[in-house]
Amino acid sequence: MKIGFKVKISSEKAAILCHKVQYGEATFWDRIRLRLYLVISKSNANYTKKNTRLTVLCEKANLHSLSEKEKQAMKQRLQEKI
Repeated sequence: MKIGFKVKISSEKAAILCHKVQYGEATFWDRIRLRLYLVISKSNANYTKKNTRLTVLCEKANLHSLSEKEKQAMKQRLQEKI
């Protein structure tokens, strides 16, 4: 059985891995690949740093989305106003 992973990834793939890591969806090997890539690519390292900062700020702001029930109620109120 061959064990290994591909380190060379595109910028788009690195961005996807960055998001997966931040939201806890990345595998161990994905995290390793991203870290190795960020050592090589400074532009993506800056993107990752800014994206992480944005995530932290959103968590501090205690943002939440509307439930389906709330969305339907809002749509209904808008329809009544029209």
